[in-house]
Amino acid sequence: MNLTKSERPHISFFGCTNSGKSSLVNAVTNQALSVISDIKGTTTDAVQKSMEILPLGPVVIIDTAGINDEGKLGELRIKATKRILDKTDIAVLVIDSIVGVQKDDEELIKEFAARKIPYILVLNKCDLIQSPPSLEGGGGNTTSPQLSHLGEEDGLFVSAKTGEGVNELREKLGHIINENKKEKFIIRDRLNQGDIVILVIPIDESAPKGRIILPQQNVLRECLDAHATAICCQVEELSSILNSFTPKFVITDSQAFNKVKEIVPENIILTSFSILMANYKGSLETLLNGAETISKLKDGDKVLISEGCTHHRQCNDIGTVKLPNWIKDFSKAKVDFEFTQGGEFPSDLNKYKLIIHCGGCMLNEAEMKSRIKKAKENGIPIVNYGMAIAYMNGILDRALEIFRGKKFE
Repeated sequence: MNLTKSERPHISFFGCTNSGKSSLVNAVTNQALSVISDIKGTTTDAVQKSMEILPLGPVVIIDTAGINDEGKLGELRIKATKRILDKTDIAVLVIDSIVGVQKDDEELIKEFAARKIPYILVLNKCDLIQSPPSLEGGGGNTTSPQLSHLGEEDGLFVSAKTGEGVNELREKLGHIINENKKEKFIIRDRLNQGDIVILVIPIDESAPKGRIILPQQNVLRECLDAHATAICCQVEELSSILNSFTPKFVITDSQAFNKVKEIVPENIILTSFSILMANYKGSLETLLNGAETISKLKDGDKVLISEGCTHHRQCNDIGTVKLPNWIKDFSKAKVDFEFTQGGEFPSDLNKYKLIIHCGGCMLNEAEMKSRIKKAKENGIPIVNYGMAIAYMNGILDRALEIFRGKKFE
């Protein structure tokens, strides 16, 4: 199954320094994915790898730095490690079976519980002890209330060195993946065999050379899976195609809304790839509530424009050029803009009046929902590109018509 990185379950290995996280990652993957050493703090930055592992299937494996790393550099590593929690679907907490459960391990367990991240406790290096310890703390620490009830059935004893328990760990991970697997679609569940869908895909200076972007690829594939007919065109060809075909849906790149809305008759449902992605990532209603903030912007307000990918910005980039210009023209306000890309997302959001986020096609659902949750917790409205552009073009209600009669995901 050739899933993109954002669609694969993200399995992250956490734990204190020298608990054997990296060795265990290498044992689970049967690859020398991470550098291993007896020196504390060998793993500095998180190591991520997309791969297929039986019986897990296609996954992303993430090895993190020790949660108890020391010094100024250690603090930065710990901060980066905690950011990995934002994208984690399943956590593996690796504990040195000789040292036992540490305070930092307990704090991680609290964090997993607060974020509702399924996790597995693993006591590594069990080959070095004659009888497996309980999970009731070690290293002179007092047992926490969160761990005092645990017995062997709640954790897994493994040895990355001998391979003992590694297959059992894979099986447990596979069970959690299957238990949490949800069949979700971007557009397929709204299509019937024989339906016609027109995909409007502008090819301008910001379009990647030789390919179309991921949301467009995914929607096209789902149309084919539904045995619907997908017609791809640019804005200039749309009118002539509509003279020959009456589609069920027209789906456009959001930045072409201002032209496409004038071409597509009102009786044909019109939406955008970005709006479909907002629903697919499970955040449509929250993002919808943030759209009207655009009309309330005032001079000096700060707006964060955040993109989940790290593409090279072009001269007429939508995030840094087009959107700011459209927002200034629409709001008539002198707004200050800040920008982030890829894995960057500010921990302090309070200075922003509004956050405008891309469709999140390069982020997994966990990370996208984490960003939206942070915005909500700070009381900062958040909206995505497609909904913002539809709102400024006065067609947001029309762009959401595709979801009428069917509950938002």
